[in-house]
Amino acid sequence: MSDTSHSTTNPCQLRESPVKKLLFPALPLLGSLLALLFNNIIPDSSLHPQVQHSYYNFLLYVLLALSAILYGISFFSKKLHSALSFKGPFLAGAAGVIILINLITAKFALLPVIFFPSYNNILAVFAEQTALLGKCIWYSFRLLLLGVFWGILSGFITGVCLGFSKHAFYWVNPYIKLIGPIPATAWIPLVLTTFPTPFGASVFIIALSVWFPVQLMTSSGIQNTSRVYFEVGRTLGAGTFFQVFRIAVPAALPNIFQGVFNGICAAFIALMTAEMFGAKYGIGWYISYQKAMMMYPGVYAGLILIALFCTLIISALFKVRAKVLNWQKGLIKW
Repeated sequence: MSDTSHSTTNPCQLRESPVKKLLFPALPLLGSLLALLFNNIIPDSSLHPQVQHSYYNFLLYVLLALSAILYGISFFSKKLHSALSFKGPFLAGAAGVIILINLITAKFALLPVIFFPSYNNILAVFAEQTALLGKCIWYSFRLLLLGVFWGILSGFITGVCLGFSKHAFYWVNPYIKLIGPIPATAWIPLVLTTFPTPFGASVFIIALSVWFPVQLMTSSGIQNTSRVYFEVGRTLGAGTFFQVFRIAVPAALPNIFQGVFNGICAAFIALMTAEMFGAKYGIGWYISYQKAMMMYPGVYAGLILIALFCTLIISALFKVRAKVLNWQKGLIKW
């Protein structure tokens, strides 16, 4: 008796296939259209401050045009069609969340207006304070870059010494166990009185927050490297420099990148906190200033900048990691 179960076609799949091909890629377009309709049909509450232009409406028109163009191109690009089919439901859900927040805040003012501004008021901050926000981003980026550089460098050197040298591990590691777990931001009062400028103090705080996780993961990665590799290297005449940088460090690279990732996450916390104590500019300073002035649209604008700033830097880190550790591609995703 022949088995025909594998050749039987599921009727549900036939019904779902056209939906997936046509509706799923169109969901971002439908979400943008619904957000635009809700924003224009329902009037804004009079409790919200009026802005000069309808920035949120303009943004929705841009998103609508962009999603329409992508939907049209998806009929000619299988890769884009597949991406839109996969991301379509999520983007439609995100549009629903955006619509709901718009109704709660801008349209019906169900929450205190001073603490929960409308999208229009938040976007007005980006349009009207572009120069100041750009200056703050540059200041934070320079501060973060210097702090992360010195933190990674010092953490890498310390980690290599502790991981490769038993004497260094014996004499130095107990002090690191004592000092390392202390949050870097706890040193701010002491550091501000020690360093001549707030900028130098902020760089030190960020570097300190990066140093400990990089040092810890680097030394752990080297110590967990099989001793067989070092014995083979010594048998073949490899010196100390070769054993460190051609055996120990390459073997510990996954741990080192994990330490750098944890360090950068800690660096953002230290950056925001350090800028709130004595800095003249920066995203953290901007959020603190706007909060003190009770201008919460600026606070939300600063939080959006932080989210974008963090996402771009961490995404760039994972791109570098994927290139260096291409044999580990797919094990850790961002």
